[in-house]
Amino acid sequence: MLLIEEIFKSKKTQFSDQFNLRIHRGLSWLKKSMDLHDDLDLQFISLWISFNAIYAQDLVSAQDKQSLRQFLYLICQKDSEHKIYKILWERFSQPIRLFLDNPYVYQGFWDYQNQKISHDTCKEGLAQEKQKVLRALSEKDSVDILMVLFNRMYTLRNQVVHGGATYNSSVNRKQLQDACTILLALLPVFMIILLENAATLDLAKPFYPVVQVS
Repeated sequence: MLLIEEIFKSKKTQFSDQFNLRIHRGLSWLKKSMDLHDDLDLQFISLWISFNAIYAQDLVSAQDKQSLRQFLYLICQKDSEHKIYKILWERFSQPIRLFLDNPYVYQGFWDYQNQKISHDTCKEGLAQEKQKVLRALSEKDSVDILMVLFNRMYTLRNQVVHGGATYNSSVNRKQLQDACTILLALLPVFMIILLENAATLDLAKPFYPVVQVS
């Protein structure tokens, strides 16, 4: 964290105001998340806000996955030291595999529970996604694995933020623990890559800019 802050302070005069705002906001929530290691629910929410701060744009939901894939693709492309690769395939491969195997972070599972899809459709969708994950694992396709990871974490985010879980519930500790572990590993690396490649990774201005209250 100190390294990211030092890089940011030393280089921020070279960046646009909108880029600095994204990093400043992302860092603020990432720092807060590190104070919440005894509170998985609030830690996960803080980490998710941090992620949104550094990349989210004003897009309709249909475009959101495309925007996310583009962001993850660019981040991986600029990862010249292969930091993301090492997180996914070496340092945190076990919690990532466990998280991907957890049916409770698969949206189709909840769609079936809410009678939006049939049991067969749920099973078929999960089987297809498992095949996609296995292919990505065998080919070490970082972008595809990140896409599945963040889609699964988005389901977890919806469950928590929209009141679909009890605070400090015993039934979702494992998925929250794994999600926090993964985000705490990835977000600092994402920020460093952004700082090192601001010229090409300066995204559109945040939808909620700073506005002075009169």
